[in-house]
Formats: sequence, C-alpha cells, structure tokens
Amino acid sequence: MQKRSPWQVTLHVWHALFMREAMARITGDRLGWVWVFVEPIAHIVIFMSLRQLMGRIRHISGAEFIPWFIVGMVTFLLFSVVMSRSINAIASNRALFAYRQVHPVDTVLVRAALEGTLKVLVFALLILGANLFGIQLVPDNAVYAAFIWLVVWLLGLGAGLVLSVPVTSAQEFGKFVTMLTMPLYFLSGVMFPIQFLPREVREIILYNPMFHGVELTRAAFFPQYQLMPGISLQYLLFWALSLVLLGLMLQLRYKARLMAQ
Repeated sequence: MQKRSPWQVTLHVWHALFMREAMARITGDRLGWVWVFVEPIAHIVIFMSLRQLMGRIRHISGAEFIPWFIVGMVTFLLFSVVMSRSINAIASNRALFAYRQVHPVDTVLVRAALEGTLKVLVFALLILGANLFGIQLVPDNAVYAAFIWLVVWLLGLGAGLVLSVPVTSAQEFGKFVTMLTMPLYFLSGVMFPIQFLPREVREIILYNPMFHGVELTRAAFFPQYQLMPGISLQYLLFWALSLVLLGLMLQLRYKARLMAQ
C-alpha cells in the first residue's frame, strides 16, 4: 500500500468532515436545509414590513433600495453565519478527535467552508429570483464582488477560529457572542445608509470591518453607488488576515486543551 503524504491525509480528512457536516444538516434537523433559504427571505420580508410602517428611505445615491438591502443583508449573513456556526464546530465533533488524523482546527475550517458554500448558493438563487420579479440584482463587476465575498468569508472564518477557543472551554461565552450579532447587524449599514448619521457616529462605525465589506460589495454590484469616504479594502483585508492568523495561532497553542475538553 502506497503511503499517503500529510497533505493527502489532510485533504481526505477535510472531505470526510465536509460530507459529515452536510449530512448532519440534512438529517439532523427537518428544517435545516429549508431554513438556509428561508432565513434571508424572512429578513427581507420582515424589514420590508417595518419599512412600510416606519416610513420609506426615499433616496440612496446610485442604487435602488431593495437590491441595496438584499446585497448588504446577504453579505452580512455570510459573515455572521460562518462565525456563529464555526465557534461550535469543535464541541460538536469532539468524538472524532479519537482519530489522530483529525484536529480541532479541521472541524472549524470545514464547517466554515460548508456555510460559505451554502451562502453562495443562496445568493445565486436570490439573484435569479429577484431578476424574475423584475429587480435588477446582477453585479456590475462579478469578479470584484466574488473577491470581496471571499474576504468577508475569511473574516468570518478568522472570527470563528478565534472565538471557538473560549466557546469550547465555556459554552456560555457563545451566548454572549450571539448577543453581539444583532448590534453588529445595525452597525454594518445593512438596514439603513450610514451616510445619514452624524459625522461623529460615522467615524466610529468606520472601525467596524464588516461595514467596509458590506459597502464594498454594494459598490461591486451598483456602478453608480457612492462609497462613503474612509471605506477601504486594505482595512477589510487587514482584519480578515489578522484574525485568521491569530485564530490559527490560538488553535495551535490550545490544541491539547481543546481536544481534552
């Protein structure tokens, strides 16, 4: 029998974990796969209803409101879902650590890859459905939009790698992370244009990397969309790569403790 290289072993482990996670989504919850598609639609319906009750945002420079909201909402969901599901990956797959080929970091990476794949599929179906209903939702620069989405996915992966360490040690910490997701949803400019806020508030929100990710994705979809001064791809990349690097370092440093929890 030919001896496998370490990379071959790793790829086989990732493939097996990916198929296991996908099957768990299908068989573990009757609404698991349905909710993947219902969640973004529910966000759209609920916010459209609130918008009718509270009054309309009349003007967004360079974009129609509904496509503008859908692009921002799905971009934020990519980050939040990848992060929130990744932080519980180690605890959910603890039994697999009996196999020496499986490491805690593998479970986080694979779950993040599965969630990213699902969100890309959901977004593609939303684009198709929106265009069938006469809503123009085709990216002006598809390559740039895909690149920004990759960076946003890396940001969610990095947050998942970092936060999975304390969450695995103390499950209560995961509830605290979930509580922070909703404020971050508003502070990322998903539901309303940050440009309408006072200058002092805008300067504070610019520290949020997800705001940069949401706005850059919109700029890739709408050619006439005017970005707020201070939006930076370099800043988003810095946060994404820094969190991934920090997360990998933490996974290596606390590997034995994570496997023994």
